[in-house]
Amino acid sequence: MGHDGGVTSLNTHSGAQLRDELITLGRSHGLAAIGVCDADPFVETRLVLEQRRDQGLNADMAFTYRNPARSTDPSRSLPGVKSMLVGAFRYETAVPDPPSAPAARVARYATADSYEQLRFALQKVADKLVAAGYRAIVLADDNALVDRAAAVRAGIGWYGKSSNVLLPGEGSWFLLGSVLTDAELPSVGTPLEDGCGACSRCIDGCPTQAIIAPGVLDARRCLAWLLQAQGEFPREFREALGDRIYGCDECQEVCPPSRRADTAGNIESPQPESLPTTEPLQATASEPQPGPGSWIDLHWLLSASDEELLSQVGRWYIPAREPRYVRRNALVVLGNAQQPINSGLQLLLADYLDHTDDLLVGHATWAALRLGLVELLDEPTRAARPAIQLERANCDAEKQRIAISVRPELGD
Repeated sequence: MGHDGGVTSLNTHSGAQLRDELITLGRSHGLAAIGVCDADPFVETRLVLEQRRDQGLNADMAFTYRNPARSTDPSRSLPGVKSMLVGAFRYETAVPDPPSAPAARVARYATADSYEQLRFALQKVADKLVAAGYRAIVLADDNALVDRAAAVRAGIGWYGKSSNVLLPGEGSWFLLGSVLTDAELPSVGTPLEDGCGACSRCIDGCPTQAIIAPGVLDARRCLAWLLQAQGEFPREFREALGDRIYGCDECQEVCPPSRRADTAGNIESPQPESLPTTEPLQATASEPQPGPGSWIDLHWLLSASDEELLSQVGRWYIPAREPRYVRRNALVVLGNAQQPINSGLQLLLADYLDHTDDLLVGHATWAALRLGLVELLDEPTRAARPAIQLERANCDAEKQRIAISVRPELGD
């Protein structure tokens, strides 16, 4: 459809030429892969979303589960849509050694705003379509479109057993996004065959056994989702959280294609032309700025003001935009600290035991118990506090449950 509302048609030759120019343009602006496919509704994907939602596997996650009829029908976002150009942007995967002081780990995709770079490249493609007289919109990290299903249809990757999309030879270290347009572009390639074979390392390697079947994720057990969920962090998964403060890369780190791509010189997306610069964050106690593979100082996380937290990690998904949930997660990470914590962190932990927010008091109590700092809980001003008593009772009950479950059966 042109700017005047009329339909602009493409013959096969000119359509293929425009398609190829758009692919070249996308790659020149940083996309590691870009495919083209039709924009028909994703009928099977809608059925899967509805089925898993009915089974509760999405937990409280909304996103594309909120309205499957919309997220699986591109025409809901762009009436008259004919084609989709689906791009993959590879994000930084280098991981520095952890710092000596207790710190929290950020999943690799979230260490910089790679979505900004993905959207920049896709917008260049959309702009060229608009300049040619067509309508085009960009959807990336948007609940209006099932981006993984689009990537598979466009033939740039296949569904791994982890439910991530894997690109041939490069694994899953990618962000996905699409350009929807009313230009009818010839498709490129066909959906790829499954490349996982008999491998099940992602299933076996998940810290909480959240991958309950090939390609089926139970969000109620997924650390990445639990870090973004409201309420208490489930007690049964706190130890498994380890040092993670945002996201979880475990299923990617054990995946052979992703491991090969990660260790083969840290394969990067093509260098973009005129990409906007991003300011990577560095983990320092005074002004943490998570950089690639970043570690964020725990002392800073637990002492920063609401404004400071949101200014540095505000691009993360934080439930209800409440910094208390970042602190909740940081307290669990503190409880999992592998090295002795310094006096400054002990003082911070004591402050949280006196906090007005019972959610944080409960998680601080769990951390104190894990760290063997029971004396902090036994002080008269705290020992009678209901939130502390409840957490201690719950921890005792959990210990008894575990002891019973591992107790060897008596012989005859």
